[in-house]
Amino acid sequence: MLQALLSSPKVAVLEQSLAAASLRHKVISNNIANVNTPGFKKSEVAFESMLQNALSESKVKLTITNDKHISTVKPLLQLAPTVHSVDTTTMRTDGNNVDIDIEMAELAKNNIYYNAVAQQLGQHFSGLKTVINGGRS
Repeated sequence: MLQALLSSPKVAVLEQSLAAASLRHKVISNNIANVNTPGFKKSEVAFESMLQNALSESKVKLTITNDKHISTVKPLLQLAPTVHSVDTTTMRTDGNNVDIDIEMAELAKNNIYYNAVAQQLGQHFSGLKTVINGGRS
C-alpha cells in the first residue's frame, strides 16, 4: 500500500519533470560554457511538449482495481526528456549559434520551472503526511 502511494502516476510525472529540468540546466550550462567556441551548436531539451501530447492522448480514464488491468498511465511513465542539437541557425560568422541573452533567460525560466515542480511534489507528500496523521500536522 505504501509503495502505491509513493509511486503514483502524479509522483512519477513530477519526478520525470524534475529530471527533465535538471537535464535542461546541464544543457543550458554547456551552451553558456561554449558561447565563444567557434562552430559550436547549442542543444535543447524536449520534454514538456511530449508530456502534453501524452496527456492529451490519454483522455479515457479507467479505474484499475487489479494489477492485470490495462493501464492508461504507462505512456506517461515511459516519457523521457530528449536532447537535440540546433543545427539550423548561426548567430555569428564563426558558426556558433549560442545567444548568451537567450540562454540566460532560459536558465532563469528553467530555475522557476524546477522550483515550481519541486514545490508541487512537496505539497503532494505533505498532503499524504496529513492523511497518514489523521488530519493532524
